[in-house]
Amino acid sequence: MADAADIPGTRPSRARRWLRRTGVLLTGAPLLAGLLQLPAAPTAQAAGQTSLPTASGSRTVSVAVDSVTPGIPGEGDTVTVSGTVTNQGEQAVTDATVDLRMGPKLTTRSDIDDAAEREGYSPGADGTPVGGDHSQEFDRLAPGVARPFTLSVPVDELDLGSSGVYQLGVALSGQTAAQQWEQVLGFQRTFLPWQPDGTDTRTRTTFLWPLISTVHMTAETDSNEQQTPVFLNDDLAREISPGGRLEQLVALGRELDVTWVIDPDLLASVDAMTRTYEVRGPGGTTTPGTHQAVAKQWLADLQGAVAGKEVVALPFGDPDLASLAHNGTEVTGSLSRLKEATDVIANTVEPILHVQPVTDFAWPVDGAVDPSIVKVATSAGADTVIARSDSLEETGGLPYTPSAARPIGGGTTAVVADARLSTAFEGDLTTASADSLAVQTFLSQSLMLNLQSDQQRSILVAPDRMPTASQARAMARAVATLQSSGWSEAQNLTATAEARPDPGATTKVPSASRYPSSLRKQELPATAFEEIATTQDKLDNFKVILSDESRVVTPFGRAMNREMSTSWRGRATEAASFRNGVENYLDALVGQVSLIQKSETKLSGRSATIPVTVQNNLVQGVDHLVLRLTSTSPTRLEIGGNAYAEQPVSVSGGHSQSVKFDTSANANGRVTVIAQLFTEDGQAYGAPVTFDVKVTEITATVMLVIGGGVLLLVLAGFRMYTQRKRAARASAGEHPDDEPGTEDGESDGTDGTGGTDGDDSDGTAPSAGTAGTGPATAPPADTDPAGNAVPPENPAPPGNRPDSRDPRTEESGTRPGAHDPQQPSDPGPDTAAESPGPSRTGERVDR
Repeated sequence: MADAADIPGTRPSRARRWLRRTGVLLTGAPLLAGLLQLPAAPTAQAAGQTSLPTASGSRTVSVAVDSVTPGIPGEGDTVTVSGTVTNQGEQAVTDATVDLRMGPKLTTRSDIDDAAEREGYSPGADGTPVGGDHSQEFDRLAPGVARPFTLSVPVDELDLGSSGVYQLGVALSGQTAAQQWEQVLGFQRTFLPWQPDGTDTRTRTTFLWPLISTVHMTAETDSNEQQTPVFLNDDLAREISPGGRLEQLVALGRELDVTWVIDPDLLASVDAMTRTYEVRGPGGTTTPGTHQAVAKQWLADLQGAVAGKEVVALPFGDPDLASLAHNGTEVTGSLSRLKEATDVIANTVEPILHVQPVTDFAWPVDGAVDPSIVKVATSAGADTVIARSDSLEETGGLPYTPSAARPIGGGTTAVVADARLSTAFEGDLTTASADSLAVQTFLSQSLMLNLQSDQQRSILVAPDRMPTASQARAMARAVATLQSSGWSEAQNLTATAEARPDPGATTKVPSASRYPSSLRKQELPATAFEEIATTQDKLDNFKVILSDESRVVTPFGRAMNREMSTSWRGRATEAASFRNGVENYLDALVGQVSLIQKSETKLSGRSATIPVTVQNNLVQGVDHLVLRLTSTSPTRLEIGGNAYAEQPVSVSGGHSQSVKFDTSANANGRVTVIAQLFTEDGQAYGAPVTFDVKVTEITATVMLVIGGGVLLLVLAGFRMYTQRKRAARASAGEHPDDEPGTEDGESDGTDGTGGTDGDDSDGTAPSAGTAGTGPATAPPADTDPAGNAVPPENPAPPGNRPDSRDPRTEESGTRPGAHDPQQPSDPGPDTAAESPGPSRTGERVDR
């Protein structure tokens, strides 16, 4: 660009550009001079003025009232108010003074609400300074610095009149550099309940003290005899440890006259921690739990705290009644789970706490009800529903708050908690100022309620079901102060529910359309209840094969109760993860009983036995199983004479068993066979195993060869039989030629076994004499056609004796030369023939 500007004819020359820039500077000089004479712009003062809209006027200084003692003053008392003041502005506050402002007497409960919500200082509504020297001064309050204050004033100087609730304010007055005149720069109001005289009618107040937690235990247990449980994490140990939320609830509630509301799941979980337990870590690994001593101490403290107190037990796991009513009733088995969660109470609370719990109450979230919620809440046996007045609103225009008990039809009672008192401790109460304001508001509302009417009323306070530790501390201070007041007395929940209802109170349950949308968005979806039903079906199919089903039914049953817990509200991801974990673990257990995979089986013949192996990797035995083997082509391969066959199966823990099936083949080829386990009620169990059976038919040639071999064996056996028979006759003195079928003692030339004449079993030649004698006169030698004598073809060697045996034929029972024909001239045997009868003792027997 610079190079192009210097080219003549294309850009102005350097001289011309310099002149133009100079002219611009000269023209702007007067304007610049004027700007320099203006007041300094955005300096610290201007910045402070800019930030004043967020910290100006009576909001310039933050006033925090940390305590008001006593919370309910009496005649002759001195009220002490302490707290801190903090300069929120950018400028220092000078000549600051903190004093008390006595506001007007409030006449209604709504007046208390309005005063608590109002911010800033209103000169006409926030009263005037309390007379006398009851202030504290600060020369200078630097920005961002907090300074404590304490103001004390006798009750007599507060100019309190008749009984009621008075607004008490703390104001800081001062000035700043920008506003150099005295003004109220900070203000905070609280309330002072005042009842100098006793009252003839006291409100009977029931305060619920909830002991409920989130889900901590999984469905997993170790395979040992104790079934060591597995926890999701170690959060429960932190809650029951010293300083933890549940530990403080027990310690604070011990000294209060309250009704304990307890989830049995919490008791069961802590009780499990008193023994060996595991904690799940990253990646699914587990480590041994180490808080047994803490768990034992917490249970011991709780047993002492509830002794002599009323204990209301909720169904196990604190099920979300609204979610069940709106999304779960169409799912089979959901209401049965609620009934089971109620039945478990007796086996959980009393054995651990040694008190008999009350089980007649149902507590929907925030006491919000509609007809479906009431119907579900009472389906499991409860006849009383804990509601709240912002749900069951008064429509009759009563000038007072009626008693809590309301008959709502069908024999059901709604115990309606007061919404203002019940919500007084919600929100962040970690600061002392928030804690103090909550306590004073609660006490003031209680007094105002009592002053509404001279009728005896029973009032219920149902705070958040899982208060924080700071909320619990505020609740404890408020209840302790209230129970020492002159207008309220404690009463348990059962008595409140049985109190006489106010005839003018609302008894109509609001419609479903009036159920708060904010609560509906937090409910468990219908898919959650469908997943629970699926898990239940799998459990039902699994438990029937177990020899000890309680080892599985109990932990999974409690896990499914926890899947319906109210504590999952607003935690959809965590709830889904827990449900998936329960079902996956059950699938893993079911898979421990399975069929072992088989490869192709060859069947060489028309019949064979096929084994199928069932493996059980559980620690307990399984039975009530049936193994079915099915042929997909029964025309080729039959199993047990049919298309399929079944056999019962029973396998010990940690073992496997082979089940054998008889099969018969009708044709060559490959046949697919399916093995499947079933329960006794016909439900398929586990995955099937499919394998092929290859059938190979035996050919006709092979059959002929085998048949010929069998025939030869039969003939040989018959020949041996006849040889032994002849030998027996010879030993008995019979002539061998005295065989049937011969004439005149002459042989027919065969021995009936295919051998020749004289092939006797004892190796001797036929003789006309008796056995054991010398050779008889030989018959004439054979002659040829010319009449010449012909010598024997195989003359016996000299010395050949009948009992001489060739060792090579000892086992077969034949003798060498037995196939050689004997001649009549051969010498007779010099030993007796072998006796066919049993041998005598010591006699040698050749077999």
